[in-house]
Amino acid sequence: MNSTQNKKIEQVKETTMIVGIDVGSEKHYFRAFNWRGIELTRKPVAFSNSMEGFNSFYNTIVELMQKSELEEALVGIEPTGHYWFDLGQFMGEKSIKFVMVNPHHVHKTKELDDNSPSKNDRKDPRVIAGLVRDGRYFYSYMPTGVYAELRNASNRRFVLVEEQTRAKNRLQKWIAVYFPEYKGIYTHIDAKGGLLVLKQAPTPEEIVKLGEEGIIKIWKDAKLRRNGNKKALKILNAAMRSIGLRTGLTEARMEIQDLIEDYELQTKRLERVNDLIKELCQQIRYADKLLEIKGIGITTVAGFIAEVGDITRFDSTKELQKLAGLELVADSSGKHNGKTKISKRGRKRLRYLLFEAAISVVGKNEEFKEIHRYYTTREKNPLKKMQSLIAVACKLIRVFHVILTKGVSYDASKMLEGIRHPGEQLKACLLYTSP
Repeated sequence: MNSTQNKKIEQVKETTMIVGIDVGSEKHYFRAFNWRGIELTRKPVAFSNSMEGFNSFYNTIVELMQKSELEEALVGIEPTGHYWFDLGQFMGEKSIKFVMVNPHHVHKTKELDDNSPSKNDRKDPRVIAGLVRDGRYFYSYMPTGVYAELRNASNRRFVLVEEQTRAKNRLQKWIAVYFPEYKGIYTHIDAKGGLLVLKQAPTPEEIVKLGEEGIIKIWKDAKLRRNGNKKALKILNAAMRSIGLRTGLTEARMEIQDLIEDYELQTKRLERVNDLIKELCQQIRYADKLLEIKGIGITTVAGFIAEVGDITRFDSTKELQKLAGLELVADSSGKHNGKTKISKRGRKRLRYLLFEAAISVVGKNEEFKEIHRYYTTREKNPLKKMQSLIAVACKLIRVFHVILTKGVSYDASKMLEGIRHPGEQLKACLLYTSP
């Protein structure tokens, strides 16, 4: 990846036509310029978000290149949600090189020309093209094959986990109002034995009517083990002395049954997605070697690969750190030396996943635990706990990169060599608030 700004600027040659596209939900607008910034289109050209519109756009830029005797086109897009996906796929199939500009940069730069923050279809494509010409863009990446499947599956898993958690939280609220004694029976609110009972007898009054034998019959019919007379009697006694709300029970009964059904449905969907993720990970070269690291599971491996894609497209681990928003940024000017912190610009899920992985390996992996202990107790520039976890997350990036690119096995002994000669980046004082 040509990641430096100088290398990006070098992509714009005298034979390059620069195209800026303002992406919309139904209609897009573009303007074309040569390498000096002279416009080749008289006005913004609109095209619809359809195959006819895409073909019209393609034919127009080909005609402009021929007319202006240019050889290639470099298209800049301001990513607007998901609306650019189909256009990006079309340009990829047509071998049109396209890059992304940061919406924040577009917003700040548009005032340079007319000292006005106004936004319109004529202005934005010009601003986008100007940013591309100055090398202020980043490369787009649309995963294909197994990487595309894994990213979709991983994104779906995040959504299902959120929905499952939401249903679980609502379930806890219901129980706290109508059957608060339930929390003293089961350690986990979603215990299967308890949910089976609540599904058929949602209120304490109905549980009392069901009786001990009725509760046991529910478990036997479901072939559920480890739930016997003692547990059934405990549920019955709790229901008999319940202080739960006794009004509005008709709606409460429907709500608890719906919540349990929602939770069970999300759980089944999550199991199917997890099975698919495991199957997809088996198709990724060397992914199984990451599982050799104690504290790293299939969810972490799948999530990392889903967010990063084909890791061979990165020249260094610094690019991966930047992608995760874990690179260090300083706030210093003149005699003022501010605190160094992580940028938090990048893929939020990747940053969250790496932070959670750091917590896991520090708790379960002896060598990472030793590294964490070293960072927090060393004499010179000791790190705080959160700072050390960020340093461990960055180290995980380097370990993952080496394993996935070179196919080597995880070597625990090499991990401890790093604490004898720690890199300058890990010596920096980090400021961390949340992943």
